[in-house]
Amino acid sequence: MSRRKRTGKGKAGKSTRRNSRRLSLIGAGALLSLLAVLVTAGDIFVHQSRQALADAEESWPRFLVDTLYFFGNPAGDITDALGWTGHDVVYTYDEEAPSGQVLFAGEPTRVSAPAPSDITVLDRGEFKIGWSPSLRHPVWVAYHVTPQAPYQPGKRPNFMRDASANRSPSSGMYDKTGYDRGHLAPNFAIASRFGEEMQRATFLMSNIAPQSPQLNRGVWRDVEHRIAELWSARWGEIWVIAGCVPSSNSETLSGSDIDVPEKFYQLIVAQEGFDIRALALVFGQDVSWGAWPTRHIVTIDELEAMTGLDFLPQLPSFIQDPLEAELPTRLWPVRLLDIVRQIALRFD
Repeated sequence: MSRRKRTGKGKAGKSTRRNSRRLSLIGAGALLSLLAVLVTAGDIFVHQSRQALADAEESWPRFLVDTLYFFGNPAGDITDALGWTGHDVVYTYDEEAPSGQVLFAGEPTRVSAPAPSDITVLDRGEFKIGWSPSLRHPVWVAYHVTPQAPYQPGKRPNFMRDASANRSPSSGMYDKTGYDRGHLAPNFAIASRFGEEMQRATFLMSNIAPQSPQLNRGVWRDVEHRIAELWSARWGEIWVIAGCVPSSNSETLSGSDIDVPEKFYQLIVAQEGFDIRALALVFGQDVSWGAWPTRHIVTIDELEAMTGLDFLPQLPSFIQDPLEAELPTRLWPVRLLDIVRQIALRFD
């Protein structure tokens, strides 16, 4: 039996395959390097000052700004959560936290417009409502969230008119208006901490205001879940004031006199030991579906100017003034084991 002679064709084929693999590896390496550069540059970009970002949006090419935000927002969300980037507003106070109480440093107090003059406080036990009969929705709702969540939230109740709230609308008045029935005291956080009775209270129309679908089901829900599932686990009991800024042009829900707010806000406070940590976020009704909460951080002073309310009025000036004047540059860090849960919120 004769053996076949080897030809140069076999060697050439092997060489071609080796070269092809080498080129593929070089291409993959170049792509990964480019991705790393974009992620790093984006992360650095989104941590610039608000003025620097505004200047860049005004003068830089739009595609460049959009690219940096595209890579920087998710990267920054993770590095902030790890505590590697950004900073919180934290000041030391010599009083212990008001554990188990609904309010941290008192109810919001009306100072001026746009806050209406007819705010009536409704006490629900584990949350309080600053109700406005003229607007027919809350101006603010204060609630607290404990780290422990002993209850399994039940089936979502039906929305119900609140007979105890003057001029409470019916649920049906929101039908076919293009707006959601937006919770201020959230269903999940209240139900999981305080049980079914409190959950049903969140579905009374005294706790509801008109929210655009992209706000209610997007970034607003994102922040609610960070509070209930991530930040309370890391920082302990959390106090929240969620509210809205009334319409400046008298916009109302179609077929009714229910005011449609221009903006919604959340003021979030935690106290670890004697360190008070505060964060304020403001969202317009036209916020995008994929909005990142960090882009909507404001100072508490700015929030007070927008709302006509004085927040945390019982804090002495030596802690209130600096706490409310300083601007945080990130959302609060979370536990290392919760990083994956934070990322999953974007896909839930």
